[in-house]
Amino acid sequence: MSESTGAGATEEAEAFAELLRGLKERSGLSYVALAKRLHMSASTLHRYCIGRAVPTEYAPVERLARKCRATGEELVELHRRWILADATRTRRGPGQGGTEPGTGPDGAGPERTAPASDSSEPDECDEPVVSDAVPSVPPPTRTRLRWSRRHTLIACAVATATLGSVALAAGLPFSGDDDRGPIHAGDDTWKVGTDEDVSPLASTLPNPPRDTKSGKSTAPGSGDHDGAPVKVTTRPYVYDDPCGQHFLVDSGPKQVGPPATEQDAPQWAAAYGAVSSGQQRVALTVQGTGKDTVVLEALHVRITAKRDPLTWNDYSMGVGCGDSVKAKSFDVDLDKRSPTVTAENGQHDFPLTVSESDPKVFHVTARTTAHDVRWDLALDWSSGDRHGTVRINSKGTPFRTSADIDRPGYDYPLSGGGWVKRKG
Repeated sequence: MSESTGAGATEEAEAFAELLRGLKERSGLSYVALAKRLHMSASTLHRYCIGRAVPTEYAPVERLARKCRATGEELVELHRRWILADATRTRRGPGQGGTEPGTGPDGAGPERTAPASDSSEPDECDEPVVSDAVPSVPPPTRTRLRWSRRHTLIACAVATATLGSVALAAGLPFSGDDDRGPIHAGDDTWKVGTDEDVSPLASTLPNPPRDTKSGKSTAPGSGDHDGAPVKVTTRPYVYDDPCGQHFLVDSGPKQVGPPATEQDAPQWAAAYGAVSSGQQRVALTVQGTGKDTVVLEALHVRITAKRDPLTWNDYSMGVGCGDSVKAKSFDVDLDKRSPTVTAENGQHDFPLTVSESDPKVFHVTARTTAHDVRWDLALDWSSGDRHGTVRINSKGTPFRTSADIDRPGYDYPLSGGGWVKRKG
């Protein structure tokens, strides 16, 4: 039985809620059963699905979509609709179609979890999730992640494990040397797609003329510091499929905690000094900041360092594997002398257009089979007589991807219990 959106919902919230309802109804689960799997209250989930509230973060939306087996195209469209609904919510504020009390990213309110009395439908244990409370300035040794593991067959229970002190006491170093990169205070409060992933100066100033000494763009004419009409947010680790993401870690399996889900991957990688193994898939959400259309002229890749591949252990983030989704994306071969960004799987090539009401989500997959590579991206844009370049990276530092040549590999079984060495 279909439902209508709540009174007072904006057009953007209605469109977002409509897609959520479709996914929920297709899953065949009740609100209580689905909310239980998402670690939120049934009433919060219902408000999302009728447009009375919009999540303040995308992470719970993505978890819902994946639980309902959304396709790659549906994930992209859902992200686009959430961006528009969230932008409208922010402009209107609470009480005017904005977020209601207790309807934050994970539905944190009086009804924190769904009633345990609903036992009519089996609860497949959920992926690891980051604890809602993260210290604002935590040293690496106090980083804590809350995990829930899958257990199979009849006895399906949630077991929690902390990363921080246990793993570090076992000898995981955080030296901040060149191979790992320092862990900054802000790294433990990752959100899906933050503006910290875009160079702030490069994203606000038009392109020419360029200061060749500093490498930073300056606006033509004195005092012309109007912001760029385009905003880019980044997710540094996007899983192609449940077993597609691998990380290289310079630690043995007893020193490494359970694998991370996509939304937890940045914090997991920071905690263990991990580097993407073999390939790295990055998601870029590009949106205009005003009514004018912005033309995205080209996307470039820049290699900042290239070395011999790391001789570390390879860890798979998959806990039970499913079918991969061949999503539209741009491909980068980091081993080439002058790598370029190439459209694949039906992805339309540049130039493309965006506006405030028509954002775009791009996936960039960078691969290497022979090197340890640090790299970033540059997006050229134009709007009327203005043009410039947005520099895209990971929280102010280049992305990093290393080949996994003949490295010992470890997988995490469905039953839990620790890492198991990969055969073959």
